[in-house]
Amino acid sequence: QVQLVESGGGLVQAGGSLRLSCSASGRTSSSTDMGWFRQAPGKERDFVARISWSGATTTYAASVKGRFTISRDNGKNTVYLQMNSLKPEDTAVYYCAAAVIPTGPFRYWGQGTQVTVSS
Repeated sequence: QVQLVESGGGLVQAGGSLRLSCSASGRTSSSTDMGWFRQAPGKERDFVARISWSGATTTYAASVKGRFTISRDNGKNTVYLQMNSLKPEDTAVYYCAAAVIPTGPFRYWGQGTQVTVSS
């Protein structure tokens, strides 16, 4: 199994920046793609970004493309989400996720970290 723990959430003003971190532990050799999802109050959980094992391939939701950057440091078993030009609509609980095969479904999930963007 893989355990994921997010950190770095908090309160930020619109237009500001925030960096989220996701620390992976356990059977990390079984994980490949990593991703970030978010769930706003009263909404379904939505895809935010995905990154391949090597980091060569990244995918973003249209709503965050150009503002958010996903990256990873496999030596530290850590995935990051750099969020710039934050908007109030970015307010959500952000979840880290891991897949066990390239391009496969996300199987492991973190507990989430709250991001609140004030206007």
